This record gives sequence, C-alpha cells and structure tokens, in this order.
Amino acid sequence: MQVKSSPDARRRGRPDLPLRIALVHGFGSPAHPRGEDEAVRDQAAALRRIGCEVSIVGASTDDRPRGLLRAARTGAELALGLGRCPDQELRQLQPHVVHVHNLFPAFARGWLRRWAGPLIATVHNYRPMCAAATLFRDGQVCTRCLDGSPWTGVRHRCFRQSAVATVPLALAARRGAARDPLLSRADRIAVPSQLSWDLYRKAGLPVERLALLPHFVPQPPSAGAPTDGVGRWAYVGRLSREKGVVDMLRRWPTTEPLDVVGDGDLARECRRAAPPSVRFVGTLDREEVRRRMPWWTGLVFPSRGFESAPLVYPEALAAGLPVVAWAGSSVAYAVRLHETGAVVGRGERLGPILDSVRHRRPSLREHCRHAYQAEFSEARWAELTLRVYRQAAQRRVALQTERGTG
Repeated sequence: MQVKSSPDARRRGRPDLPLRIALVHGFGSPAHPRGEDEAVRDQAAALRRIGCEVSIVGASTDDRPRGLLRAARTGAELALGLGRCPDQELRQLQPHVVHVHNLFPAFARGWLRRWAGPLIATVHNYRPMCAAATLFRDGQVCTRCLDGSPWTGVRHRCFRQSAVATVPLALAARRGAARDPLLSRADRIAVPSQLSWDLYRKAGLPVERLALLPHFVPQPPSAGAPTDGVGRWAYVGRLSREKGVVDMLRRWPTTEPLDVVGDGDLARECRRAAPPSVRFVGTLDREEVRRRMPWWTGLVFPSRGFESAPLVYPEALAAGLPVVAWAGSSVAYAVRLHETGAVVGRGERLGPILDSVRHRRPSLREHCRHAYQAEFSEARWAELTLRVYRQAAQRRVALQTERGTG
C-alpha cells in the first residue's frame, strides 16, 4: 500500500496515517531469549493495532559464525562500523520513520548517515558507555569508563572476559556516548527508565533529544485456576552474578517460601546458598510466568546493577503483584516512584520487609494494577511513541529546511 504525505502534513513534520515504520533490531539467540527482543515484537504488534504499517528489519546472532575469535571479531566490527546494512530493505519499504532498537552486533553503522528521514533510537542497555553494556563489574556497579576512560574496560577485560575483544569497543567509545554513530544521528533517543535517562544525560546526551519511553507489556491473561505458587514469593530472571540472586538466597528467611524461576551459570551456587524453603522451578516461558504471577505473594528483584528496564517489573504490576527491590537498580527507583512495594537497603533485614509487604498486599495489588495502566499499558505506550515519532519528524524537517537555506 502506497502512503503519501500531504503538504500540510509535511509542514507539521509528520506523514498522514497510516505511518510506515521500519523497526531495525539485532535479535539474540532463541536459546537465550532477551527482554528487549520480546519488547520489539510486542511494540510491532501494538503499532499494527493502531493502524501503522510495520516491518521488522532484523538479524540474529545465530546467523553469525561461531569460533574462538568470535568475540574479537564482534568488537572489531563494532569499532569499524561493519556488519549488515539494511539499505536495500529501507529503499523498498520507504518508511516514514526508522526506529532502531539494537544494532549490536549484527548491523553496520554506515547506513545511518545515508538514511535521510526521521530516526529514533531506543537504548536497551549501556553499551555506548560500557563495553559490557551493564555498568557492572566484580560484583558491583562500575562507572569508571563513563567517569573516566574507556580503556579501563580493556584492563578489566570487560567484553566477554577478553582484553583483545574489548580493545575495539574501547576505540569505538573513546569519543564518548554523545558521539556514538547511532545516538549522534538519532532525532530522538528513547530511554526506558528514569535511571537510564539520568545516566545517558550524565554521558553527555542532549536533554532535548532524550525521551522517557517506558516499555509496555500486554494485558495479563485472565486468572485461571490457582497454581502451586500460592503464598510463595518469586524471583524471575537469570542466575548470574549481576542479578544478586546468590546474596539474596544467603539472606533469605527460612520461613518464607520462594520460587526461583530461571537458570544460569550460578545455578549450582544458588542451590547451595538456598534454605529449604526455596524451590527451583527452572526456566519457564513468558506466558507461563504471566499465568503464575497473580498467585504469587510478590516479586523479589535483588539485582546489584543498575539494569535498564526489565520487563518483569511491569509484568508484575499488570498481575497486581507487589515488588520488593534491592536499592540501586532502575526497578528500585520505579518501586519508590510508583509506591508498588518496598526497597531493601544495604544491610537491612529481609524478614520485616517481606512481612510488611505481605500485610499490605490486598491494597498494593489494586495500586499495582493502577500503576500499570497509568505507566506501562499498551495505550499509554502508543500515545507516547506517536508523540516521539512526531517530534523526530519535526526535527528532521527543521534540519533539512535549515540546510536547504543555509
């Protein structure tokens, strides 16, 4: 379907609906699903439901050859801007807006200069300022590359535990996040949490191009029959160092039943640290987690890193599930802002905090659902996204007009 823009629409900096949108994203391995991949698929479906024509221009890390030098090759390609170019697809699609989610590691960067239309970039992690993309090292938050030199990451082998593989990423980041090829080209930069907004602002991104755009999650399924998780707390996520799950399990009260959903490198260590009241459920697909959520007592989020915007938080709110988060993460920031549970400070005893949240659970459930509708519903996301697209189009028209008359 060919969609044209009227002269009035072009002057306002936006095309007539239906918008044609190209979402450019490098997907992770299906064997190790990522929240950002789910977010891209959800957002494509939501845009189609409001009448947009959406095409996903994707690539998968599974398409890339594996080998001993893969990590070094990946870093080098980033530094040199090499990889897959979507030019041909964009010429065929002729989108009104290109919305980039994650180019790393599959996509090239050179095409960004060739695309003349509005471009939006969503930052799902901290790769432009951290080789590991997490701002987390040796069991704690690390901002040494952000605050100083990216060569710190080389010394600490922050990309896949390889100094050689980290060198190209340090080269790519040497001029700072504000000079990143994608972020410097983007007309609007969407950040999914207030903490991410603060960190990218600190990294030098201009306020006028940053847009707070939280991820949404679909409405939860209708509550079915009670599950065997009734009365139990839940942890949902990877069993890895930055998630803080081992330390949480060492402190977990022996009288509190807990389901641990997920798997990872620290699975054995987690089992050794857990008291008998903890049950390891293993990996569940997203729909099964969503089905069980209404029956758990609450979600615990012990991450020791900043995180970006984990989908498990809005999914918990959608199910009316209060959240207990450890201080310092984006989720803890959101819990305080939305008053959807409790935040655990350093050294605080867990037992009294869990007791308090359980006692307040009936009123918290309704409040969590209201917070979901206000901040993380599909309707709210669509409203904010169309506003961001319009702002990006207006900026691009203004720049082109300025260059044409300069």
